[in-house]
Amino acid sequence: MSTTCVSRAAELTVLRVRVPGTTANVGSGFDCVGIALDIEDELELELKDGPGATTVVVDGEGAHQVPLDETHLVLRSLDVGLAEWGGRRHAMELRCTNRIPHSRGLGSSASAIVAGLAFAWGIAHPGLELDRAELTRVSSRIEGHPDNAGAAVWGGAILGWFDGDDVELVRLRVPATIGTRVWIPAFEVGTAGARSVLPDEVPRRDAVAQAIASAALPLALERRPDLLLAATRDRLHQAYRAELMRPSYDLVLALRELGVPATISGAGPTVFAVGTQEQLAPGDALVAEGFARHAPAIGGGVQLQRLG
Repeated sequence: MSTTCVSRAAELTVLRVRVPGTTANVGSGFDCVGIALDIEDELELELKDGPGATTVVVDGEGAHQVPLDETHLVLRSLDVGLAEWGGRRHAMELRCTNRIPHSRGLGSSASAIVAGLAFAWGIAHPGLELDRAELTRVSSRIEGHPDNAGAAVWGGAILGWFDGDDVELVRLRVPATIGTRVWIPAFEVGTAGARSVLPDEVPRRDAVAQAIASAALPLALERRPDLLLAATRDRLHQAYRAELMRPSYDLVLALRELGVPATISGAGPTVFAVGTQEQLAPGDALVAEGFARHAPAIGGGVQLQRLG
């Protein structure tokens, strides 16, 4: 790999980004609670001196699904970042090693957006640390809401929402005694389709129950794991999406019947659970045909490294 400088300002030829997958909603925290998972994509962007073509190489998840040209989501997001923060558009080669499953509710799109913006920051501000507040603001605007995007930027667990054009974000202090499980199926569900089945109105009793559960969720994640089963109970989205992912929804019900705080991860169809080892143990003993079970740690936020 060449280490010749692209320009005096940049003083680099390669940027490397590691970005976590995420789970959103966590049951009751619809569109506002996200958790980073230690399932990471690793990407390298080699900058070339002067104008020219961009090439894209993808290995791993989605390798035969994503575009290999300028329409790749990482590159589209990079261009948004350069428009926000300045910086010269180089000819470049993007190399992606993808480990986050696509169309499974594990935040692959948000992670691609955050990765592209991290590259843009590295080009526009060589030598400066990532401004995570800026990355959160721009990635949330592109992604549509800050749950997945905020978790991918900061890591850990976050509570985030829009206040007008501003993003408000609270980082939750989840103790080391809390773990996670994911059950990943072979089938996919697109986010757009999963959103299209949600009703515009819900019964008042469901809205009240959701408000109670979502109010308890940050407390349960930080200090009261005994509340997690109740705090992850959902009335707004999971049941409405059940027919799009019946095996996943049935698995959630089976896990919750055993006392496991289980939910649909994001728009699905991955099943996610969070809790103490004692709370998660019954799920480890459950046979879930058609699902691959993993136990990722709660992940860190996006990392940018300059090589050369």
